[in-house]
Amino acid sequence: MKASDLFLQCLEEEGVKEIYGVPGEENADIMISLLDSPIEFVVCHHEQAAAFMADVSGRLTGKPGVCLSTLGPGATNMATGVANANMDNSPLVAIVAQAGTNRLHKESHQNMDAINLYKPITKWNQSVFQADNIPEVVHKAFKLAATEKPGACMVELPEDIAQQKTLVRPFNAAEKARRPAPDEKSVKQAVELLARAKKPIILAGNGCVRTRASKQLNRFVDKTGIHVANTFMGKGAISARHDRCLFAAGLGLKDHVSYAFSKADLVICIGYDMVEWHPHFWNIGSDKKIIHIDFEPAEVDRHYRTDVEIVGDLAGSLWALTESLGEGHSWDTREFRDERAHMLEELQGFGTDDGFPIKPQKILSDLRSVMRDEDILVSDVGAHKMWVARHYPTYHPGSCIISNGFCSMGIALPGALSAKRLYPEKNVVGLSGDGGFLMNVQELATAVQYDIPATILVWEDGGYGLIKWKQMNRFGKYSHTDFRNPDLVRMAESFGCNAVRVESARDLIPALQSGFLEKKKPTVIVVPVDYGENMKLTEKLGKIISH
Repeated sequence: MKASDLFLQCLEEEGVKEIYGVPGEENADIMISLLDSPIEFVVCHHEQAAAFMADVSGRLTGKPGVCLSTLGPGATNMATGVANANMDNSPLVAIVAQAGTNRLHKESHQNMDAINLYKPITKWNQSVFQADNIPEVVHKAFKLAATEKPGACMVELPEDIAQQKTLVRPFNAAEKARRPAPDEKSVKQAVELLARAKKPIILAGNGCVRTRASKQLNRFVDKTGIHVANTFMGKGAISARHDRCLFAAGLGLKDHVSYAFSKADLVICIGYDMVEWHPHFWNIGSDKKIIHIDFEPAEVDRHYRTDVEIVGDLAGSLWALTESLGEGHSWDTREFRDERAHMLEELQGFGTDDGFPIKPQKILSDLRSVMRDEDILVSDVGAHKMWVARHYPTYHPGSCIISNGFCSMGIALPGALSAKRLYPEKNVVGLSGDGGFLMNVQELATAVQYDIPATILVWEDGGYGLIKWKQMNRFGKYSHTDFRNPDLVRMAESFGCNAVRVESARDLIPALQSGFLEKKKPTVIVVPVDYGENMKLTEKLGKIISH
C-alpha cells in the first residue's frame, strides 16, 4: 500500500478518532489518504490551536491527542502548543510533514530542521527514513507519549517517504503496560515518618488527576484525616466539599494555604510536578520532612530534599500506604481547619455583589452556581487563571483544566472546542481574558464549521491584566500592558456565533444558561471585569500570615 495509507492505518490501530491540524503541500498525501480513513480531520485555522486541541484531548482522556502540520512555518506555529502539552504532562503526538529527502541536505524552500527544533519540547521525536519503519515509529511515539510522566512526541514524515509503496502492515497496539508496584521498604519508612509527624499536610499534584488516582487519595485522606492542598493542575483530585480540602496552592503570594504549609512539619507530595509550585515557596528554610510519592524519583533541588521516596504506580502506592497504616494514624490539625474556614468564608462573600464592572469573585461564584460537578471549565492564562485557581471550587477530577506548566496564553478557546467534542453532554466553558481570547480567536470559525456549542467566557479589561498585576506588585507602577479591543461581540457574531455583552451583574447567569441550551453554535459572552480586585487581593494576602 501507499506509505501515507499505512501511516493512517497505524493511527487507527492506536485508537485515533480525530486529528487537529492545517493542510499543506508537503502533507498532501496524508490529506488525500484521509478521504478513505475513518479518522476525522478537524480543519483548524492555526497550527498552535490544533496542538492546544490535541493537548486538552489527551489531558481529558489519557490517550494521546493528535495534531498535524506541514513543514517550516506550520511546524514552528505548532511548536508552542506541543511544548505546552509536554510541560503540562499531556499525552500528545505531533505529526510534522517535511520536504523530500532529496533536498534536506541543502538550502531549499521552507526546509528547516524540525527534528532539532522539537527536541527540547518533546519526550521523543523521529523522522521516518523509509516506509517500512512507519508501524514501529508510530507505535513508539504513542507508547512514549502516554507513559508516565506523559508528554509530547513528534513524528516527521518527509514528502517522498509518504509517497512510497510498502508491503508492511500495521501491527496491533500492545496492551497498556502495568506500572510497577511500590517498594515495600519505602512504604514502611513512610509509615514510620508519618508516625512521628505532628502536623502533616498533603500536596496533591497533576499526577493525582491524570492517573485517576483520586479514589485512592480520598481513601488515604479519609483514613488519616490529613488536610490536602492541590496545585492548580491538581484541582478536583479531592473535592472542594471534603472537610480536609485546603483548596489550591501556588498563587505566588502568601495565602491561607501558605500559612498551613508554614505550620506543617511533614509534607506528603503526591503526583507533584515541581514546575507548578516550586518548593522554595512552601519549604522556606528547607526544614520540613518530605515524602515523595510519584512515578519517577524526585527532582534534585536544595528545597526538595526528600526523606522517603515511594516510586511506582500512584494509585497502587497510595493503596499500599493506606493498608500499612495502623489505627493510631489520625490527624485533625486545628490550624488547618481554621484556614479552610477562612477560605470558605471568602468563597461565600460575593454571591450577591452587584457591582459593575463585575468583580472576578462574583463572576466565578455565578459560573460555579450554574456548572454541574462534572461540567468542564478550561482556563486560559492570565489574571483570571489566578482567580479560577483560588475562587472556583472543583468537585471532580478533570473538570477544571488549567495550563500551569508551560503556561501559554491562547489555550482556552481551542481547548474548550476539543473538550466539547469529547463530551457533548457536558457544559463546557472556555474562560479567557481578552488578550488570550484574541490570540486564537480565529478558531471561532472552526467551532461554527463543526457545530461545536461550547461557551466562551471573555473577561474584558483592555489589557494584559496578570502582567500589570505583577508589575504593580514589584514596581508600584506598570508599563505597556494596555491595548485596544475591537467590538468583541460584533466580531464573534461575524464568525456566526451567538454573542452577548453582559451589561450588569444580574445578566451573567441568564447569559450562561442560554449558552448551555444552545445545541449547535458556540456562544461568546463578554464580561467587563473589575481588575481593581487584583491589588486588593495582594494587600489582603499580605496580612494573612499575621492572623
